[in-house]
Amino acid sequence: MSELAPATLEGWYALHQMMAIDWPAVRSMSAVDRATLRSAAAATLAGMDASGEEGWSGAYQLVGGGADVMFVHFRQTLDDLARVDMRLRRSRVGAALRLDYDYLSVTEAGLYHATAEAAAQAKPLSKEYEQLLDEAAAAERASAHIQTRLFPRVPEGMRYISFYPMSKRRVHPDNWYSLPVADRNRMMREHGLTGRRYAGRVFQIITGSVGLDDWEWGVTLFTKDPLEFKRIVTEMRYDEASAKYGEFGEFYTGVQLSAAELGALFDID
Repeated sequence: MSELAPATLEGWYALHQMMAIDWPAVRSMSAVDRATLRSAAAATLAGMDASGEEGWSGAYQLVGGGADVMFVHFRQTLDDLARVDMRLRRSRVGAALRLDYDYLSVTEAGLYHATAEAAAQAKPLSKEYEQLLDEAAAAERASAHIQTRLFPRVPEGMRYISFYPMSKRRVHPDNWYSLPVADRNRMMREHGLTGRRYAGRVFQIITGSVGLDDWEWGVTLFTKDPLEFKRIVTEMRYDEASAKYGEFGEFYTGVQLSAAELGALFDID
């Protein structure tokens, strides 16, 4: 029998879009057209964030990373996410942007502990096991902490963002997916305790993307001090779950933009 997959809880769907501005096209515009583009960019972001759908959108000026702007969208359904994506692509500002990279996922809370506990009390995948897991999942979903993880709202003043995708290693002898669920639970608990030391300093959103994108999870961090990104990632790399089993993609770091600040990016001196 294969090892047990942990139960998970899901919330909002998420889309991260790294966009490069078409600078030659913007420079070739008349002053009037650039002014129109500036207004359109501001209106597009304001409209996405006040669209009446559950969730939110944000824009961040990237520093390095190849692209210029990262748009982050959270929506209740994949259909809602598809609509906001298409609104941006079809907008006037969308014509001045080129997609450099995007990442589709859904907010996730992994129930490693509940899965391990259920497996210790009942035969895995039995009716009793499933009932224990369902009860634990319902209790977790009702907690304020889990609600914040599934339907996240960034605390006021956390202007800086860092996003990266990651997966768990599947190469012998360090194959995460061949480990007993109790071992995975222990390592994830230790990993989580490291992250909790940064509570109030770093706001973290974990999104799952197995079956949705090339990587398995997305990690989005927000803070008031960008050096906190370096500190938390460094410390967590020493946890066994990362040191032995973590695989990481590119990092994207940026600064939050208001609607007016997004529009001002298109100003040419």
